[in-house]
Amino acid sequence: MRILGIDPGYAIVGWGVLDFDGVKFSIVDFGAITTQAGRPFPKRLEEIYQDIDYIIKSTKPEAVAMEKLFFQTNRTTAIDVAQARGVLLLAAEQNYVPVFEYTPLQVKQAVVGYGRAEKKQVMEMTKRILGLEKAPKPDDTADALAVAICHAHVGGSGLSAAPGKNTLKERKGI
Repeated sequence: MRILGIDPGYAIVGWGVLDFDGVKFSIVDFGAITTQAGRPFPKRLEEIYQDIDYIIKSTKPEAVAMEKLFFQTNRTTAIDVAQARGVLLLAAEQNYVPVFEYTPLQVKQAVVGYGRAEKKQVMEMTKRILGLEKAPKPDDTADALAVAICHAHVGGSGLSAAPGKNTLKERKGI
């Protein structure tokens, strides 16, 4: 299974594509979409959409795994990240790729085995699981790879899938 993991944001969107054969992972590609501060926000969203659309078309994932939003304090940032998340979801939907969402707790549990793990522990386990010499930078990229690993470990159980038809393709019978 080919999985595109995404750590949503509007300044930096981490992404990573992994193949998982049920036993081991192979890295296809990973990186970050960055947008320039001070640029009009709609232009930043357009850039995010175009870049993730290109990534989806070029890597052809079978699933998109995305971290759910979790903010305790800054609502303005949460709204902006939610808007960026919307264009990421739109790109997946328009490319007929089902989206699965995971909380930070689920990602930590799947990658480290402990839902309250520190970020450093998640980065270290992501590095080990993927056989990397060092954790990918920026951190958002490593987070996206961790979300993809999470989906590989729990996605097949159906626990993360929304009920009913997941994509436009399924709903229209394409």
